[in-house]
Amino acid sequence: QVQLVESGGGLVQAGDSLRLSCAASGQTFSSYAMGWFRQGPGKEREFVAAISWIGDRTYYADSVKGRFTISRDNAKNTLYLQMNSLKPDDTAVYYCAIRVGASYYRDSSYNNWGQGTQVTVSS
Repeated sequence: QVQLVESGGGLVQAGDSLRLSCAASGQTFSSYAMGWFRQGPGKEREFVAAISWIGDRTYYADSVKGRFTISRDNAKNTLYLQMNSLKPDDTAVYYCAIRVGASYYRDSSYNNWGQGTQVTVSS
């Protein structure tokens, strides 16, 4: 069973950058595609980005395309989310998870959710 721990969140101003990390325990991290999701205050959890198991394919929500970059280091069992040009609308708890289902975009295709890391962007 892979366990995931997110870190790197914080309070920043609009236009700033943050890099989130998702550290995985267990030996099977490199076997799975991974994703980032977020849940803003009063909102449903939504897809942010995903990456294939080897890192050669990436997928992004339209709202973050061009600003966020997902990457992974399988040697370090770590998933990353580089977030640039942050906006107040990016304020949310960010979660990483392992893709076990068919869709890259649906949270129902993911499992082993981390506890989340809070990102707050002030205007």
